[in-house]
Amino acid sequence: MGKLDDAYAIQPHVEGAADILARMPTRSDALRATLGDRVARNLSYGDSPRQVIDLYRPEGRSKGTLVFVHGGYWRILTGEVHGFLAAGALARGWSVAMPTYDLCPQVRITDISRQIAAAVCHVARMAEGPISITGHSAGGHLTARMLDPALVPDDVASRYRMVVPIAPLGDLRPLLQTAMNDDFRMDMAAAEAESPVLMTARHRANTAVWVGSIERPALLDQARWLSAAWGADMVIAPGKHHFDVIEALTDPDSNLVRLLTG
Repeated sequence: MGKLDDAYAIQPHVEGAADILARMPTRSDALRATLGDRVARNLSYGDSPRQVIDLYRPEGRSKGTLVFVHGGYWRILTGEVHGFLAAGALARGWSVAMPTYDLCPQVRITDISRQIAAAVCHVARMAEGPISITGHSAGGHLTARMLDPALVPDDVASRYRMVVPIAPLGDLRPLLQTAMNDDFRMDMAAAEAESPVLMTARHRANTAVWVGSIERPALLDQARWLSAAWGADMVIAPGKHHFDVIEALTDPDSNLVRLLTG
């Protein structure tokens, strides 16, 4: 066991975490059932079976597209089970794209960053108008990485309206001291290359870092580090922990959805 395993453990420290995660697929199925043919499932953006996007469309002409990148410490979960989070942006007339990606240890984190960049570029080709990107936890890391000019070309990044990592992993170097690195297979050079806090070249974009006030201390630190490194606003959602901080995405009138969609 690594020195920081407990610091970066989340589920054991959040009451009801297992139940929250268990309900997500049912909640997502329920939303999709109401949308009918306004959901396009498993749109391929890459070579592997997990490189797919679920695209949710609003009624009428879409005002833009929100890309949501799921978390799970790059090792579990899918975009599919997070479908219920599309509700808020849909109600404001935005499309929502939810990519799934390959997982560690089958691939490395740098491979996943490239996959999400490919997904964002695929969305840009499919849809007109502005693009906002948000993601949760490891998905917050991947969201932040989409400001890297080496991953996303200028013509796509110029369409960014907002980039909002939620409870993100901004500095991957501490993860070298966790047992999870057995799956990540990172050395210091890889951790530095994949750490958004160390990105010296970034696309210009409107950014904010979002986190719950009762987040795990290590994740609160991560959010603060990223906000400070980027000079980005840090929004602390009162009374929210790691798993319920994303519930704001289901509410079209939430500050988070308004920030992302205008």
